[in-house]
Amino acid sequence: MITYDLNLHGDLAKYEYLYRCIREDIRTGALKEEERLPSKRALASHLLISVSTVESAYSLLVSEGYIYPKRGCGYFVSPGKSSDFRIPENEEGDAAEKKYRIDFKANKCSLSLFPMNTWTRLMRQVLSGQDAALLETVPFNGLYVLRRAICEYLYEYRGMRVSPDQIVIGAGTEYLYGKLLQLFGTQCVIAIEDPGYKKFSDISASFGTLWDYIPMDESGIRTDILAESRASVVHISPANHFPTGIVMPMKRRRELIEWAVASPSRYLIEDDYDSELRFCGQALPTIYSMDSQQKVIYMNTFSKSLVPSLRISYMVLPKQLMDLYKKRLSFYSCSVSSFEQYTLAKFISEGYFERHIGRLKRHYRSRKEQIVREIRNSPLISVCTIQECHVGTHLILVINTRLSEEEIHRSAESKGIYLALMSDYCRSHSMAYSHQIILNFASIDPEKISLAVRLLEEIFEEDIRAFSGSGPAEEDVKTRMKVT
Repeated sequence: MITYDLNLHGDLAKYEYLYRCIREDIRTGALKEEERLPSKRALASHLLISVSTVESAYSLLVSEGYIYPKRGCGYFVSPGKSSDFRIPENEEGDAAEKKYRIDFKANKCSLSLFPMNTWTRLMRQVLSGQDAALLETVPFNGLYVLRRAICEYLYEYRGMRVSPDQIVIGAGTEYLYGKLLQLFGTQCVIAIEDPGYKKFSDISASFGTLWDYIPMDESGIRTDILAESRASVVHISPANHFPTGIVMPMKRRRELIEWAVASPSRYLIEDDYDSELRFCGQALPTIYSMDSQQKVIYMNTFSKSLVPSLRISYMVLPKQLMDLYKKRLSFYSCSVSSFEQYTLAKFISEGYFERHIGRLKRHYRSRKEQIVREIRNSPLISVCTIQECHVGTHLILVINTRLSEEEIHRSAESKGIYLALMSDYCRSHSMAYSHQIILNFASIDPEKISLAVRLLEEIFEEDIRAFSGSGPAEEDVKTRMKVT
């Protein structure tokens, strides 16, 4: 006979508690398939409850398919309802990231620098305002108060004259890029830098959009080859190209504007993703601010400057594209909550964002100087050239090695190092980018930098040994491997 303590029903009605108890026994196999349940009267008498309570519980179980009635025979457990399923404790899942001793590939910011106390206080202020606007539908392009704060910031620090009506806020750059692809349509051909950030070509492929890879030179994407391509839209990162670290000079920026102006259907997508993290020199003006013909779409994100989980990005559309966006895509709801948008607006307008960027720049400058110093003081410097990037959180090591790219990857993997090579971001192999390692130092703890350099030494220990024993050729190699 089934036995349950109905005094444990708590806030639940007795019939619902009984229903849950029987359901759990069926799921776990304590009640077997086709097993006959006690009659309603017998179970009620056994549990000292009313027949109507048992009847209500049985009715729920029947309605959900856990039991079924047989005329004149009672109720039976339905087949296929038993399961040993349990949600495991501390389950990471198949998508969990592999843990590495050193992760040079992760493009993560230093989470410890995020002003959590300030953010929490501003969030509490937003929530305690008890404003009905918090509960209303967010406009398709985002809250006006945040769009205005972004406009003021762009004017103050990037010299850009932007109207709040031109801005669309979304949950991440990838989301907004997808909306642009919908706006342009599948007949549009997107030009993408080679080497370049592959995620955008993957997104383009998922939308069925065509794209062309355009090679680069020391100034960025080659406009001569772009002019001969079938592309009508080009994605660029002039402030800091990833992964090469190239800062596009003014001449090349003007050439791109000239290319865009030459045809009504041409546009530039300017991705300014980490332009705030400049460590030396004066930032060049954005291509958007140089454009007088409304041919540039400007994109930026707060995921890198604040924290990755804060999926707030924005794009600035030329007026004619904004009109088209309203007509075709404004039925999409804004993908960022009003709570986060109001908080970010206060964070920007009250000066916290500016001060936070200042702290980030000091922190990353110190981190970069530390890792460069460690490499220069290690035997590794005998076989490498350091290419420092003046914007962003990565640098490039050009290695003089006899190892193949695949051997470098395998050796790094065996030592618990996750790293990327420049060739990983190339559409086709090019000797110009061979044996170049990309070191993203943003997520490396300072106390692990010495270990990281030592592990890199181990990967190239044979090359270092060969260099140290090369005799007369040593000075020639040192001359070729100057630190830049």
